[in-house]
Amino acid sequence: MPTVLITGVNRGLGLEFAKQYRADGWRVLGTVRNRRNAGDDLASLDIELHELELTDFSTISALGHALRDDAVDVLIANAGHLGIRDMPIDNIDLQSWETSFRVNTIAPVALVGALLAPLRRSVQRKAVAISSRRGSIACNDTGGRYMYRSSKAALNAAWRSLAVDHAELIAFVLHPGWVRQTGMGSSLADVGLEESVSGMRGAIDSATAASRGRFLTWDGKELPW
Repeated sequence: MPTVLITGVNRGLGLEFAKQYRADGWRVLGTVRNRRNAGDDLASLDIELHELELTDFSTISALGHALRDDAVDVLIANAGHLGIRDMPIDNIDLQSWETSFRVNTIAPVALVGALLAPLRRSVQRKAVAISSRRGSIACNDTGGRYMYRSSKAALNAAWRSLAVDHAELIAFVLHPGWVRQTGMGSSLADVGLEESVSGMRGAIDSATAASRGRFLTWDGKELPW
């Protein structure tokens, strides 16, 4: 039975990832900030829950220690922080911007570092970060979203280096699309939650050594950096 570890499984993309992988017979390790407040949707799933606070790196180390003798085939760094949507540059909220970088950029890399041994011990050895098209500098023609864009662009750069430095892993980033039923989406979003996750799972399942360091959409298209 292959094992997947997904951060932020209490809602949105993370919850849908957990549902789909579990339905296909995978062993699912999920992280939430607080198990007692994880929600009823998770209670019905037969998954292993771990507490993880991405702004507290001691919890990342603790998770790595708890799983030190385990094997993790696929790591999906999904949990993220939106930050202030329309922050004016003459009134910068430093704390919120720093939180965006801690959660969206630094914590996912630290998580891979804490789980290097379980990833190396597995068969698939895949490390996937959920990024965003808003992290693409080349695709930015609308501006705004300073916190989210910059933290995801930095995640992309860091994950590309991770793919270069750790060729034993298949490390790449995915854009889920503008997804309905998520914190970033709305009723106008053009991709359904199940469709997005199913597409990303297809990209993960078919990933090979040639996928290292790539930036892909949920339906397998290449995105410019």
